[in-house]
Amino acid sequence: MYKYKYVPVNLEGGFSEADHKEIIDKHVKEGWKVIQALPMHYDSYGQPTEYEIIFQKKIEE
Repeated sequence: MYKYKYVPVNLEGGFSEADHKEIIDKHVKEGWKVIQALPMHYDSYGQPTEYEIIFQKKIEE
Protein backbone atom coordinates (compact mmCIF):
# COMPACT_ATOMS: atom_id res chain seq x y z
CA MET A 1 0.00 0.00 0.00
CA TYR A 2 1.14 3.55 -0.70
CA LYS A 3 0.65 6.91 0.97
CA TYR A 4 0.63 10.13 -1.09
CA LYS A 5 1.61 13.68 -0.24
CA TYR A 6 0.68 16.76 -2.30
CA VAL A 7 2.95 19.78 -1.87
CA PRO A 8 1.98 23.13 -3.48
CA VAL A 9 4.83 25.27 -4.84
CA ASN A 10 4.45 28.89 -5.91
CA LEU A 11 6.49 29.88 -8.98
CA GLU A 12 6.70 33.55 -7.95
CA GLY A 13 7.12 34.76 -11.53
CA GLY A 14 9.37 31.98 -12.81
CA PHE A 15 11.40 28.91 -11.97
CA SER A 16 14.35 31.05 -10.86
CA GLU A 17 12.38 31.98 -7.73
CA ALA A 18 10.84 28.57 -7.04
CA ASP A 19 12.19 26.39 -4.26
CA HIS A 20 11.20 23.08 -5.86
CA LYS A 21 14.69 21.53 -5.60
CA GLU A 22 14.84 22.10 -1.84
CA ILE A 23 11.32 20.71 -1.40
CA ILE A 24 12.12 17.60 -3.44
CA ASP A 25 15.46 17.00 -1.67
CA LYS A 26 13.79 17.30 1.75
CA HIS A 27 11.04 14.81 0.96
CA VAL A 28 13.34 12.31 -0.78
CA LYS A 29 15.52 12.23 2.35
CA GLU A 30 12.37 11.34 4.30
CA GLY A 31 11.73 8.34 2.03
CA TRP A 32 9.26 9.92 -0.41
CA LYS A 33 9.46 9.34 -4.18
CA VAL A 34 8.49 12.06 -6.68
CA ILE A 35 5.62 10.86 -8.84
CA GLN A 36 4.62 13.95 -10.80
CA ALA A 37 4.43 17.75 -10.80
CA LEU A 38 1.16 19.28 -11.99
CA PRO A 39 0.47 22.92 -12.79
CA MET A 40 -2.47 24.07 -10.66
CA HIS A 41 -2.98 27.80 -11.34
CA TYR A 42 -2.21 29.96 -14.38
CA ASP A 43 -1.80 33.67 -15.01
CA SER A 44 -3.70 35.63 -17.68
CA TYR A 45 -1.05 34.64 -20.27
CA GLY A 46 -1.56 30.92 -19.66
CA GLN A 47 1.72 30.51 -17.76
CA PRO A 48 1.66 28.36 -14.60
CA THR A 49 1.95 30.36 -11.37
CA GLU A 50 1.64 27.43 -8.97
CA TYR A 51 2.14 23.71 -9.26
CA GLU A 52 1.79 20.71 -6.99
CA ILE A 53 4.48 18.08 -6.49
CA ILE A 54 3.06 14.63 -5.82
CA PHE A 55 5.11 12.27 -3.65
CA GLN A 56 4.59 8.59 -2.93
CA LYS A 57 5.79 6.45 -0.02
CA LYS A 58 5.30 2.75 0.56
CA ILE A 59 3.77 1.99 3.94
CA GLU A 60 3.86 -1.26 5.85
CA GLU A 61 0.51 -2.97 6.36
